[in-house]
Amino acid sequence: MLVAFLLTLVAGGATSIGAALGVLGRGTNPKMLAGGLGLSAGVMLYVSFVELMPQGALVLSGGGAPTTRGTSLAVVSFFVGIALIAVLDRLVPTAVSPHEFAGRMSGTAGQAEVREPDEQAADRALRARLLRTGTVTAAALALHNVPEGFATFVAALQAPEIAIPVVAAIALHNIPEGLAVAVPVRRATGSRSKAFWLATMTGLAEPVGAILGFLLLAPLLSGSAMGAILAGVAGVMVFVSLDELLPAAEETGEHHTVIYSLIAGMAIMAVTLIVL
Repeated sequence: MLVAFLLTLVAGGATSIGAALGVLGRGTNPKMLAGGLGLSAGVMLYVSFVELMPQGALVLSGGGAPTTRGTSLAVVSFFVGIALIAVLDRLVPTAVSPHEFAGRMSGTAGQAEVREPDEQAADRALRARLLRTGTVTAAALALHNVPEGFATFVAALQAPEIAIPVVAAIALHNIPEGLAVAVPVRRATGSRSKAFWLATMTGLAEPVGAILGFLLLAPLLSGSAMGAILAGVAGVMVFVSLDELLPAAEETGEHHTVIYSLIAGMAIMAVTLIVL
């Protein structure tokens, strides 16, 4: 059990590498912010559609070839996950909603005295949006990491030599996930330590999920329930990517950096899944 826990801790701890990358250098650099958010969105979208959804459908099909019923249940769970996070998004007060900005930039030369307050208000609104983006992303990733940590722990208990490639793949996945949280929080708060530790805590959800899952969830959750959770988390991650990460990245004005980083994030995940 100790070896299994340590392997899970290593996988979750890799998030700190991404967190460190996110807080180093100029956190306010538009290209870095756009690249980090775009890369993270690519990672989350690819993992959701290529890994989590198929795994959910497989589990819901009884572990064999995906069936029409299993795939249908996975699709329903996927959209239930989207619905849940969308409802939570609508419940956020307007003052901190990422879709509501405090002011608009003036385009007339005769309103210079008004433009500066508008710029300050827009900057405050952007910081609020990025802080919320980082926080929501952290929550979604932590939710994703709990069953992931449980699965890693169980695999390591059964055969550590089989679990090592799984741990390596998850660790590589977690590096850009740490970046996804650290970059917006660093820009929003100006604090490297807050960004680093919030991102790191999302990775620590894996060993926590391993212990809680083993002690509490294993006797209660059936395979079908775990499959529905995987597909539902995929829906949450897709919503966060499309509603939070990509809009925030586009607001930097670095459109091509966002697109190239999005594709790069997908490519990184594709390569790691093929190799490992």
